[in-house]
Amino acid sequence: MQSKKGNRLGNLQWDKYMVYIIFVAVFIVFSVTLGNKGFLGANNLLNVLRQTAMISVMAVACTFVMAAGQIDLTVGAVAAMTAMIVSLILKSTNSILLALAAGLGFGCLVGLVNGILITKLRLPAFLATMGMMQVVRGSAMWITDTAAVPIENTGFNFIFGVGNIAGIPVLILWTVLFYIIGILIFNKTAFGRHTLATGGNEVSAGYSGINTVKVKITAFIMSGAFAAFAGIMYAARLQAGRYSYGDGDEMSVIAAVVLGGTSMSGGTGSVIGALFGSILMGLINNALILAGLSSAQQTIVKGAIIVVAVALSNLAQKKKN
Repeated sequence: MQSKKGNRLGNLQWDKYMVYIIFVAVFIVFSVTLGNKGFLGANNLLNVLRQTAMISVMAVACTFVMAAGQIDLTVGAVAAMTAMIVSLILKSTNSILLALAAGLGFGCLVGLVNGILITKLRLPAFLATMGMMQVVRGSAMWITDTAAVPIENTGFNFIFGVGNIAGIPVLILWTVLFYIIGILIFNKTAFGRHTLATGGNEVSAGYSGINTVKVKITAFIMSGAFAAFAGIMYAARLQAGRYSYGDGDEMSVIAAVVLGGTSMSGGTGSVIGALFGSILMGLINNALILAGLSSAQQTIVKGAIIVVAVALSNLAQKKKN
């Protein structure tokens, strides 16, 4: 009996810490094989963290959505549309506060619509958010006829994109802040517990007094707001709004969250795991570039990673059942 219990505990620990083990293993392999190409350089590693900052921020809220048993495919499109909104407002008013309010408000609105479509109209989350993704992405293309909108407000660009404080890029500082907030909410609040309960067994959660509709809508609003902030970071880092920002980010975010230990069927999740999953994706992208792979080959590898992430999620879920 004790032997069987020990085996179960061993399996559980493997599932829980899998992303960290894979992260260390991948880092060691790339360090050995690509060390002579500058992989271990401080500038290169900082660049990886800067490039993954937007994915990392979106992954925080996506952890809540997926832990609740849902999925959000609109995050990349929301980031692009927010970047367009922010750049247009800054161009016409030069008001950072107005631009932030409009951008974050838009993200919350999309999240609210997603939540209502899924909880009130009972549309499948995948189809509902896929449709909204097309609407938002198309709107970003239409609003300026696919033209980029430059941002000349140096204060905005410094605070949210290109600045450095004490030698640390602001994109990394924003990422750390969002993860502190996400970890506290997920692990220390009733909302975090209710999110896991909703994803684990929605019927039982409802009988225990949890408002599962409110939990899911709140998670989608949170996802929209975080995606909007990622769009603000995109705009500031690249000093322009462009409809193509975030294209394909939804898949990278999902892969990062699943690799980080969140089940696609809900009920489990790890915010800090999502961070390591996001950085792992960034390290792999960076290594593929340093290795000289073509964009087509990089796309193939990224797709394979998503398949592996889903497979690992399913295996972990079967072990628990």
